[in-house]
Amino acid sequence: MLKTRFTEEFGIKHPVVQGGMQHVGRAELISAVANAGALGFLTALTQPTPEDLVKEIARTREMTDQPFGVNLTIFPTLKPVPYDEYRDAIVSGGIKIVETAGRNPEPHLPTFKEAGVKVIHKCTSVRHAVKAQKIGVDGVSIDGFECAGHPGEDDIPGLILIPATADQITIPMIASGGFGDGRGLAAALALGADGINMGTRFMATKEAPIHVNVKQQMVDNDERDTVLIYRTLRNTARVAKNAISLEVAEIESKGGMKIEDIAHLVKGERGRTVMDDGDLDNGIWSGGMIQGLIHDIPTCAELVERIVSDASEIINARLAGMNA
Repeated sequence: MLKTRFTEEFGIKHPVVQGGMQHVGRAELISAVANAGALGFLTALTQPTPEDLVKEIARTREMTDQPFGVNLTIFPTLKPVPYDEYRDAIVSGGIKIVETAGRNPEPHLPTFKEAGVKVIHKCTSVRHAVKAQKIGVDGVSIDGFECAGHPGEDDIPGLILIPATADQITIPMIASGGFGDGRGLAAALALGADGINMGTRFMATKEAPIHVNVKQQMVDNDERDTVLIYRTLRNTARVAKNAISLEVAEIESKGGMKIEDIAHLVKGERGRTVMDDGDLDNGIWSGGMIQGLIHDIPTCAELVERIVSDASEIINARLAGMNA
């Protein structure tokens, strides 16, 4: 068992986090992660309405008596999102840990603080982590360039970003992007993090509520099977390599691309179809470089136990044994 500032301050058994994932962060996965002793986050905006989120929180509680949280990602959208109502649904649902991402969470912090909710903000740069600490969040999750989803625009990999951030902040820090085994956890702790966040790796588990074709494709893929899109829009996203993501990249490479030029390819309904029906070339879907280290589809309990056990072995035996 590994004890860190994260496990102590957030009351989680293991220093392992399953971050919010659109279309994936639902009760089946989050409860399994919680029962494994890690921290799982329901994804608020996966639920169509704030009322549906309250129901999903209750459904998760029927499956676990362990702590879990909710992710609230704040992004500009074509269709207005009632973020305040989702925030209030989180509070009314009795959630005590929230993962925020995207835009500055400061407007929501007073409500969360008043309700005794701890906030972990996802950041993609040292400066954003410093700002998050300044406005009063309780922890940060720092995303390296290797991650699935949005890695920011600085292209800094975790090997640099994690210790650089650790040098600048004093609150607990979770390392994200490129983590999926005990070696990664041991490395993150050595670099100054207090735990790891995994998205892609938790997708390839038995309890993840997505089609088995997606899970198996992650096993079959290697570290090269991702594509960066939206680069020219300054909203870079790392997604799994497939016919659609390659088509988007080709359109973007010609220059002058507008979101309207690819909207029919990247709309969320197509991504949901991939997750639900397993048609891997129907839309874009997130996948990180960690696919190169995914070789099986275990239960969440098996995965978390293996990661923590392997990391402990590395720290206590291999590394300790190198002392002269």
